[in-house]
Amino acid sequence: MISPPLNGACVGSVKIGRNVFINCNLLAMARGGITIEDNAMIAANVQLISNNHDPYDLCTLTCKPVLIREYAWVGAGATILPGVCIGRHAIVGAGSVVTKDVPDYAVAVGNPAKVIKMFDKEKFQED
Repeated sequence: MISPPLNGACVGSVKIGRNVFINCNLLAMARGGITIEDNAMIAANVQLISNNHDPYDLCTLTCKPVLIREYAWVGAGATILPGVCIGRHAIVGAGSVVTKDVPDYAVAVGNPAKVIKMFDKEKFQED
């Protein structure tokens, strides 16, 4: 399910798995590719950014894919920057700016986001 509006660039390069929920106001800057795997949840006002400008030539875009793994949850207002992978069953806290990969089963919060907790993977039940 995708709740409108959805904005961005090259949104045809966004791959969305099954049973994914995306709340309103997603910004998907997808020139570098964005993949959202099965059962992921994206809260309102999230920014998934897979491209950036070269600081020495602002007309040149640099692109790195963004990957949101299965069962991940990205909290409201979070920003995921180019090249970042959000791991399976990971949670990104509301308003966080994620500059580095978040491991499977981790909770990451802040700006820049840091891992503050790890879940016990044995407690998760998958479909």
